[in-house]
Amino acid sequence: MTTAAIYGCSGHRLTAEEKAFFAEVRPWGFILFRRNVDSPDQVRALTAELRDSIDDPKAPILIDQEGGRVQRLGPPHWPKYPPGDAYLKATNDPLAARELVRLGARLMAHELKEVGIDVDCAPVLDVPVPGAHDIIGDRAYARDPATVTQLGRAAAEGLLAGGVLPVIKHMPGHGRAFADTHKELPTVHADLDTLDGWDFAPFKALSDMPIGMTAHIIFTAIDPKRPATQSKKAIKLIRERLGFGGLLLSDDLVMNALSGTLTERARMSLKAGCDLVIHWNGVMEEMRQVAEGVGKLKGGARRRADAALARIVHTPEPLDYREARDRFDALMGGRLEAAKGPDVAEAQA
Repeated sequence: MTTAAIYGCSGHRLTAEEKAFFAEVRPWGFILFRRNVDSPDQVRALTAELRDSIDDPKAPILIDQEGGRVQRLGPPHWPKYPPGDAYLKATNDPLAARELVRLGARLMAHELKEVGIDVDCAPVLDVPVPGAHDIIGDRAYARDPATVTQLGRAAAEGLLAGGVLPVIKHMPGHGRAFADTHKELPTVHADLDTLDGWDFAPFKALSDMPIGMTAHIIFTAIDPKRPATQSKKAIKLIRERLGFGGLLLSDDLVMNALSGTLTERARMSLKAGCDLVIHWNGVMEEMRQVAEGVGKLKGGARRRADAALARIVHTPEPLDYREARDRFDALMGGRLEAAKGPDVAEAQA
């Protein structure tokens, strides 16, 4: 029995307690963070161990690998990638930026696939507005929906070509939030027409993507009482107005934007219409609480999960990695410096 959850783990290898817990609750998949990463051989061993723990060689393993502030695999074993907004700055040409974004994503996919990771929680399709909290900031590809759409699709295509599933986030849009959802619950007061023409636009244009992630944000025009992750009205809007038919993941349940026990948070998110919930930090007692609020993955959620995994290309598009890497570095022209903004290195983003 597969359950509707994705869990993290505490370190570089699984503990006996983690192995027993995963074997018991049988989550759909797992998510890695920087605390789980040392070397390529170690990550490869950990991903194999995670799959072995639930006796499923195809169990998906996720990671946040955007570049900039949100990059779990990094130096010295993996190259540094720029934040989203650096691509357009490097070229000043949207078409050239599109090719560069796709190339970067294709390289990332190669590196992820090499260590057994097949889902990347990227691209960010949020479109920041002036004055918004910079938790998104330079993670956004641009400051207008059309360019975000073009570059976001390029990133998704690069990942897919390399055999890695993209996760579009944060639905139905995080760019208007004036607070960091890791710390508190933002409320967005824009009317539906404004949201539709700006925030929703990239998500509508990429509604064909296999997986999406919700935002822990209240949109008063949709549901003035509940954050999108836990709102039936918001999930219905994502399905109908945004046209998204793919697998829908909650953002991390631990984030302070949500309230109640972890059992309640999981139950409310699934009841609202999320297909799966994510718990990231690997704390065993918290994972047990989440498990109490999570049932079997079944019905439409199961079908969407199976359809998402069916999108994985098992023979990736040919790539001369060294040539592509050198070309990418040359085109970026030194824009691989550390990104500016709030540190989200060890929080689900």
